Amino acid sequence: MYQLDLLIQGFPGRAVCHGGLGWSTVSLLRGQGRVALVDVGAFGVRRELSQQLQAQGVKPEDVTDVILTHAHYDHAVNFTLFPNATVWIGDEELTWAASQPPGFNPLPELYVRELLTRERVRRMLPGDEPLPGLQAVAAPGHTPGHLIFVLTANTPPVIFTGDSAKNRAELLSGDVDATADAQQSRDTLAMIWAHWRAVPGTVLIPGHDLSMRLGADGQPDYIGERKAAIAAWFSESIHTMTTINLCCDAGFGANYRNDDV
Repeated sequence: MYQLDLLIQGFPGRAVCHGGLGWSTVSLLRGQGRVALVDVGAFGVRRELSQQLQAQGVKPEDVTDVILTHAHYDHAVNFTLFPNATVWIGDEELTWAASQPPGFNPLPELYVRELLTRERVRRMLPGDEPLPGLQAVAAPGHTPGHLIFVLTANTPPVIFTGDSAKNRAELLSGDVDATADAQQSRDTLAMIWAHWRAVPGTVLIPGHDLSMRLGADGQPDYIGERKAAIAAWFSESIHTMTTINLCCDAGFGANYRNDDV
């Protein structure tokens, strides 16, 4: 059994005028002599990530393993903060990411280059176990070499989906946003559902949403409470800020289609 703590809670949204939020889930696993992070977040979460690690009594140098679902910036760039960690990434994912020219996309080119040359980087194949009882499973679509991780060492099991299932809406609709191959993503969602249904009580931790388990009706039920807000300086004093809650009830505010923005 591993102790599992969610350090950063993923958020199922995007900025309307300023590109992706990049608020992805970061999980901490401890057990069997290992201190591991599943995904490590973007630059914007560094302060919160540091505080959460301190709250758990974990120093950056204590982390033994960084396990990446894929190479996008909001999941991968902070691997540089953990000097003693072995960094695990899919072989196909890293090969693909390294072959891409710089572009207006979520791949952090310089960090991918660093992954190629670092001695402590290990490339995974589907079926490999970066930790005992944590198996890598091929989950292409969002990116060609994306992996999910199924933790069978715990009871009930845990599925870390990364961005192969970013949020509850994708899981329920069977459709996805931001994918390199829509059909592969739909096939991957079906595979995730098969893993999820296989063992009652299995916990699913998506890339950009609250954790979930299946209820008695077979539908995803959230675990925990979403917390997300922005504080902005709209006044004439730096001591006065306006808090904008990003956890409003469904139906509040304007709705729009992705292709409208």
